[in-house]
Amino acid sequence: MKKVRFGVVGTNFITDWVIAGARQDERFELAAVYSRTRETADAFAAKHQIPHTFTSLEEMAESPLIDAVYIASPNFLHASQSILCMQKGKHVLCEKPFASNAREARDMMAASKKYKVALMEAMKPTLTPNFKAVIENLDRVGVVRRYFSSYCQYSSRYDKFKEGTVLNAFKPEFSNGAMMDIGIYTVYPMVVLFGRPKKIDASGVMLSSGVDGQGAVNLKYEGMNATVLYSKIANSSLPTEIQGEDGNITLDRINIISHVNYTPRLEAASGKGSQPSPENISALTDKDEYYYEIAEFIDLIESGKLESAVNTQENSLITLEVIDEVRRQLGVVYPADHKS
Repeated sequence: MKKVRFGVVGTNFITDWVIAGARQDERFELAAVYSRTRETADAFAAKHQIPHTFTSLEEMAESPLIDAVYIASPNFLHASQSILCMQKGKHVLCEKPFASNAREARDMMAASKKYKVALMEAMKPTLTPNFKAVIENLDRVGVVRRYFSSYCQYSSRYDKFKEGTVLNAFKPEFSNGAMMDIGIYTVYPMVVLFGRPKKIDASGVMLSSGVDGQGAVNLKYEGMNATVLYSKIANSSLPTEIQGEDGNITLDRINIISHVNYTPRLEAASGKGSQPSPENISALTDKDEYYYEIAEFIDLIESGKLESAVNTQENSLITLEVIDEVRRQLGVVYPADHKS
């Protein structure tokens, strides 16, 4: 079996989680890590038994020791680091959000085509068996009338913020904020399922650092509405729901989909007035949730394809176009927005 040799950029907990899931795919080989400091690179390499370390991203991108790069650096670096690696002929799996804005995403997409390398956003929920179950059962709800999704999670870093310490998660120069961090989980699946919305209306709470703490977005599609709620300054246990004329599909959590139910409309279920019971349509799996994005990405490399059929580059672009408009309406501006 030919292994795909990965270099990783970013040494935080997300990279730890991705590595754990990736190692369930026998085709994955962790060959190198990049960090700005030798100490951090060596410590991460020792933690994960990584044979090669780099303190120059360009050197790692040029290295014949790797075939692909997983990028989990701060958001504002995603585009420039992805393009650098693609220019050197490396396939790129880039953590969400794909880039700081849609303009950067277009530059990344152009690089993928120019250098003929795979490029995919590491948006994990849409590649899991449970999201596939949603797609396979979507026709059962009949004409879709509403998509609703909520992801609200009080950030531990917000306590520091209230004490006067602004960490990276709340800094506009890092292209951060609640929508970029967690709100994107509510938007991306919507785009995968229903495409580009026709109209966007956003409201939210701005923090003193210049990023959004939370927001609510109403989106208009032909014949249906969508509403997404997101927050880093309050919690919510609301599920995600797709409402149709013949029934509903409910997902327990949009970021980690553990349970999916289909409930037929009352009359469609029996016609006798009895309350229909939800049908569990969840998929059974013994794989880590991060396994699927790695498996999908390696499939692309092996087949010579430049993009996923689910996490398409166009879906990543549309998602950022939606986020750009939400930010415009809320007044969230990043330094990256002013770069040419």
